[in-house]
Amino acid sequence: MRKTMLAAAAILTISSAAFAQSTVIVTDPAPTGSVVLPGEVRTYVMEQNTPSVVYDGDIVVGTTLPDSVEVHTVPDMDGYGYTVVNERRVIVEPKTHRIIQVPE
Repeated sequence: MRKTMLAAAAILTISSAAFAQSTVIVTDPAPTGSVVLPGEVRTYVMEQNTPSVVYDGDIVVGTTLPDSVEVHTVPDMDGYGYTVVNERRVIVEPKTHRIIQVPE
């Protein structure tokens, strides 16, 4: 009887561990982190003298800026734009105005 109980407990432990390993939790879009950018994009953005605009929301990766915020394109680098918001430079997707990196 004791061997049967131990065997059942072992089987339950192994099966629950295997089940837990196959569980994946995905959050979309990822609320934190940033995209790895070509060095030229960051260098270009940091060298530009662009006036800052005032924005009342959070300046974090994933935030979508309103259409009223002017986004400047990065020459020869499709898919990257930038602006300066509340004295902070941000790199954005030009079409969506979504912040993809806040260089520090």
